[in-house]
Amino acid sequence: MNINKRIAMQPLMRLMICSLSLALLLGQSAQAQNPVIRMLVAFPPGGPVDFVARTIAEPLGKELSAQILVENKPGGNGSIAADLMIGSPADGKILWFTSAGAVAINPGLYDKLSYNPIRDLAPISLVVNNVEALVVNPSSPANNAAEFVALSKKKELKMASSGIGSVPHLAMEQLADSTKGKLLHVPYKGAAPAITDVMGGHVDGFFGDIPGLISNIKAGKLKAVGIAAAKRSTVLPDVKTFAEMGVPGVDSNNWYALFAKAGTPKAEIDRINQALRIALNQEFTKTKLLQSGTEPVGSSSEELGLVLKNDLAKWTKLIKEKNITAE
Repeated sequence: MNINKRIAMQPLMRLMICSLSLALLLGQSAQAQNPVIRMLVAFPPGGPVDFVARTIAEPLGKELSAQILVENKPGGNGSIAADLMIGSPADGKILWFTSAGAVAINPGLYDKLSYNPIRDLAPISLVVNNVEALVVNPSSPANNAAEFVALSKKKELKMASSGIGSVPHLAMEQLADSTKGKLLHVPYKGAAPAITDVMGGHVDGFFGDIPGLISNIKAGKLKAVGIAAAKRSTVLPDVKTFAEMGVPGVDSNNWYALFAKAGTPKAEIDRINQALRIALNQEFTKTKLLQSGTEPVGSSSEELGLVLKNDLAKWTKLIKEKNITAE
């Protein structure tokens, strides 16, 4: 290239460099303007609560013009995540995404819990419902909940759970109260080994969240015989509820919900609530959640507050009546 051509191209090169620099500055400026919202999850990465949190994080962030950072803070029966949020300013910049267990069961199970969900939390919205299904080994003679109950009155049936005080354990206690059947509680350390032993024929049944069961149900390794909820699951529409089969009082929805710190301005609660509802109604988000076996719902903050209050009273009463104590 001769010197005249190089001289002629210099203005063009300078223009390209200026344009690139401007684009980078604008990108950095836009990024700097988007606030960071931390979404705390009191469970390890890879589990069902973490999956839902990460599924909603991106669409929620877009609706809020914010970057949602999912942070896993497992341990302490939820208190590590709860304490971190409660100790932060009430400005909606740190949120807690949790299952029902940490806020509706743990207060009745642990005498010295560091947080009080009614006092310390500001409800934002329900996110998903995870109703419990009773599953048995495919070789079980019980093809529905009524037949399972009939079996339990003839002989003692072993019922696995994911641990003392877990939703599967409490659902089993509801079933025992409702039917007076002979059910022996066999607690495991987590759902996975409990499910394995149902498939292996070592225990007779297990109540579990549908997302954790659906793949084995579809593969024919488990048989769903009853839904522990007021209405049937959209994921397993052919499986009747316990109430439909004449067994009342077995309702153990393990919902997931989003909370802020108590005292967060209502305008901010409403803003996040509206954004979350829009995110949950997006086709991609809805489809991804449904395919996993969970049911996206959404709610008003007031509706979540009522669900929390009612479930807290329900589970605390059952825990005290059965004298259930944490391991």
